[in-house]
Amino acid sequence: QVQLVESGGGLVQAGGSLRLSCAASGRTFSSYAMAWFRQAPGKERELVATIMRYGSTNYSDPVKGRFTISRDNAKNTVFLQMNSLKPEDTAVYYCNVNLWGRDFWGQGTQVTVSS
Repeated sequence: QVQLVESGGGLVQAGGSLRLSCAASGRTFSSYAMAWFRQAPGKERELVATIMRYGSTNYSDPVKGRFTISRDNAKNTVFLQMNSLKPEDTAVYYCNVNLWGRDFWGQGTQVTVSS
């Protein structure tokens, strides 16, 4: 059974940093792209960053240059380092993997950035 568990969210002041973690279980994920999404109140869920099986990365424009996605395949874990946080980064952040054409999600972790 595939399971994703996010952690590391919290309340931080603008300009601060947080590091999110996503622990994956149920199979080996090193062969798959993984991603972080976020959903702010009243808005649709949006893609934040992706990391491919060999480590190449992509970022949405709002977070480019501030966020860094990485993975530790030995530990089946994906990270999102978030620096220079802004109030508009406030959202629930979700870890995602697509396996066999099906999306799997974690429960999400709340990130709140105060001004």
